[in-house]
Amino acid sequence: MMRDENSADSGSGLRPSRRRFVQAAGLAGVTGLTGLSGCLGGGGGGANEITYGIISPMTGPYGGLAEGQRNGAELAIAHVNENDDIDVEITGVYEDTEADPSTGRRKAQSVVEQDGASYIMGAISSSVALALNEFAKEEEVIYNPGGAAVPITGSNCNEWVFRAETNTAQMAEAVSDFTAENLGTNVWFHIADYAYGESVMQRVEKRMKDGHDINVVGRSRSQLGSTNYNSYVSQIANSDADVAVLGMTGGDLINFVKQAAGQGLKENVNLMSPTMTFAVVRGALGEAAYGTYGGVRYLPSIETGDNQSFVEAYQSEYGSAPDNFARAAYMSIRMTAQGIAEADSTDPAEVKDVLPGLEMDTILGPNQFRDCDHQAMNPVWPGELVAPEGGSGPAAVELGEMIDGADALPDCGELGCTL
Repeated sequence: MMRDENSADSGSGLRPSRRRFVQAAGLAGVTGLTGLSGCLGGGGGGANEITYGIISPMTGPYGGLAEGQRNGAELAIAHVNENDDIDVEITGVYEDTEADPSTGRRKAQSVVEQDGASYIMGAISSSVALALNEFAKEEEVIYNPGGAAVPITGSNCNEWVFRAETNTAQMAEAVSDFTAENLGTNVWFHIADYAYGESVMQRVEKRMKDGHDINVVGRSRSQLGSTNYNSYVSQIANSDADVAVLGMTGGDLINFVKQAAGQGLKENVNLMSPTMTFAVVRGALGEAAYGTYGGVRYLPSIETGDNQSFVEAYQSEYGSAPDNFARAAYMSIRMTAQGIAEADSTDPAEVKDVLPGLEMDTILGPNQFRDCDHQAMNPVWPGELVAPEGGSGPAAVELGEMIDGADALPDCGELGCTL
């Protein structure tokens, strides 16, 4: 495995596309979109101005993750506005979903109706993202989800939704073989009881059963935002489980793993979560994360695309390395802006018709929103969390073998979407 002290992901090859490749190689002084063919016609008077609504859960169980999402969006907007090769000026407006679907929809309504947004990005809770999917379809605005559950670009997909976040089917591909081959085949699933948790359990279980003889020894669910997991930890400890797969993130995952470590569960049961390698999780867990496992969507040390220019710009602006949520927000807006350039229009109805299958350079290397479901074809990795070289502090990540973006995504029909 390749060792990474920070956080990493890298890009990879894609299937040939029917569309030409949009060259956007490098940030070129951190403008972010060099070499785009086509520019928007017309002059001033606001004709080439758009408003992007950034709707993040700044309060609630995902508040610790939302800061990076908002920062990544802000940086992307600044870089698009600085770029001479795309004649558009983006204004960002920012709201708090509170990780609640009804609140998220209300805030989306506000940015569209009151602020004039025709593009929106955000949410981390997949339940909120699914609500915003429907909102985008009704209002005919482009939406970039921040949630990872498969149905967002699967059974609940629609033509207005384009996701740069890595979904749970991609992460299942990253972790399932690794888990069965290295961590055990007697599996307990514990999930947060909402769309993302269910998606993790369904996809990881299906993928593990495709290639391995596994035995599901138990399942348990906890309410989103719970703080006491002792009874679940005890159930797992008293079972025949070799490995516990945790479909949780943010504060839920942090609290669960802390309590599991405190009760000695890690001594007998391997803990694996697709989000265990998130920087905020590792930072909060400290030594409790050592010896656990996870999937990797992104780490700032990767040498793919123009990631290192992005990392330098982010660190300069915010004084810290970007996490996956910053990466996903940055990619969402930057990729959508390249669609605006390709369409030679700011009209979301025209942009949505050129974005599918449009290949472009990204932080993760050559990428596209796949034609049939508008899911970005991101590479993924398994990872082990280990003590850093200094021997204390947040865990480092040792990366396993990268799985190419084209190989990490099941067929659209399997995921429930055919656009």
